[in-house]
Amino acid sequence: MARISLADRRRDLIAASIEVIATHGIDGATTRRITDQAKANAAMVHYCYDSKEALFSDVFAYAATTYGDIIKQSNPHSTLAESARQILRGVMNYYLDSPNFAAATFELIRWARRQHEDRGMAVFDEAVASTRTALQEAAAEDPVDPDTLDEMVYVLGTLADGFAVNWLTYGDRARAEAQIELTLSVFDTWLAGCRVPQRAGS
Repeated sequence: MARISLADRRRDLIAASIEVIATHGIDGATTRRITDQAKANAAMVHYCYDSKEALFSDVFAYAATTYGDIIKQSNPHSTLAESARQILRGVMNYYLDSPNFAAATFELIRWARRQHEDRGMAVFDEAVASTRTALQEAAAEDPVDPDTLDEMVYVLGTLADGFAVNWLTYGDRARAEAQIELTLSVFDTWLAGCRVPQRAGS
């Protein structure tokens, strides 16, 4: 049997933790539940991590990095307006396809704020930084003032997170899919009041 690397074992525990935290919350994410989800034993957690908090720290880092990856993958490297739309759509679609990631992320943010104060901002900081970088690249072709760019980042995050809360609350996929289009139309309405170059026909 091939030996599983430490990195792979940690990835399995992180993935299992996301599922358990989403279902049971931070307080209910016991080592037993995590190892059961990962199809591992308790010794595996102790082999990979000094403590459960160290595991949760890696889960938190994974969540923060994932936002950056989603934004990079969603950015079409088009106009500023189109890049912003596609980033918003990409994040909402990820929430729709990965509800446990969204639920676990919100739990982790609350946990980090309680345990580590400013560290609870790390997930938001990563998402904000990645969004701003993607939009700045698009703005090279469609110049916009920095204040408008910052407002755009804020609006995108607010709309995406509001969508996530609604989706996690009701769990109605058909309704959520329709709300993606509604949310994009809300963004378009806001965008129309800004001095942002629009695509032809917008």
